[in-house]
Amino acid sequence: MSSTEPNYTAAEKHTLLRVARDSIFQGLTNGRALDIDARNYSPALRKLRASFVTLELDNNLRGCIGTLEAKRAVVEDVAHNAFAAAFDDPRFAPLTAEEFARLALHISVLSPPELMTVDSEQDLQRQLRAGIDGLILDDGRHRGTFLPSVWESLPEPRDFIRRLKLKAGLPETTWSKSIKVLRYTTESIS
Repeated sequence: MSSTEPNYTAAEKHTLLRVARDSIFQGLTNGRALDIDARNYSPALRKLRASFVTLELDNNLRGCIGTLEAKRAVVEDVAHNAFAAAFDDPRFAPLTAEEFARLALHISVLSPPELMTVDSEQDLQRQLRAGIDGLILDDGRHRGTFLPSVWESLPEPRDFIRRLKLKAGLPETTWSKSIKVLRYTTESIS
């Protein structure tokens, strides 16, 4: 597995959290995400990285949106995903100003996903690093991911994999040779 790369400085973490919060505030006041010019940020925040932004209210999920492939500077990705988590997550109504005041933000910056070589679900279970690995499961039209933070609620590899299959729209007991599994790690920022 490749290096998880950035270990952002405290100032860079603070900047990403501020950008996420400002993007949500911009959404509340103007109906659009914060416009970011990555050239105004540190080299680490200009690197192409994929991210997820998770919103919580009273320790309950309130929105989570992200990208799996790095297509823009991480600071831009965070601004976009924070707005989308607040206003475009289909599981929730758009965030309100009252909720914004109590919102907890969590950012996960992903390492580049790496294809795993697995022969079976049991082989995948053996290779997984609980609490460390995020997974992308892909089988044709069916695709899903779990961030490493999901291990907190699903600590057993068997359960982690089976719930991910359900999330991807597959039966939990299915396994086929066409299933592709990619693993990644995250740097968590709260």
